Amino acid sequence: MSLKQQFALMADYNAWMNIELYTHASKLVPETRRQDMGAFFGSIESTLNHILVADIVWLRRFESHPSAFATLKNLSDFPHPESLGRLLFDEFTLLHESRKNMDALLIRFIEETDEQDYDVPLHYRNSKGMPFTKPFGPLLMHLFNHQTHHRGQASALFNQLGVDIGVTDLLPRIPDQLKAM
Repeated sequence: MSLKQQFALMADYNAWMNIELYTHASKLVPETRRQDMGAFFGSIESTLNHILVADIVWLRRFESHPSAFATLKNLSDFPHPESLGRLLFDEFTLLHESRKNMDALLIRFIEETDEQDYDVPLHYRNSKGMPFTKPFGPLLMHLFNHQTHHRGQASALFNQLGVDIGVTDLLPRIPDQLKAM
């Protein structure tokens, strides 16, 4: 499996899991969805919001890649996060819609990348303004890993509420044969 196929798998998996989480979250009353349950970002809604915020931040950093990915021009459709924990929307339905749009963008973005893109050094600044240069491929891997990490936190919050969100493993999304991707 090539690195591009692995990234395509992760984009597919993340979109699938986000559908599951948002489906379950939309069934909760707003007070429960926004209840601070002691997680890093407090509530289920704030955790889901943070995942989207981080995706926007990273994709904006990826805009500086020399390949000038056309898909990233669609980032103007997303809000500019002021901080990693600031809620982007007052209405959960708007957050949900933005998440669906982001997942579709991520899938198209991965389709646009090529193997040679992943070794290119990317120059960016973190949220404190410190400069970094790292290979693009591992940064892209971080984006997907970050989603998985915080979805695990959201899953634990659902569990605390007695809500079973079902299977969360990557395994069901792995094709039986490589050509299936």
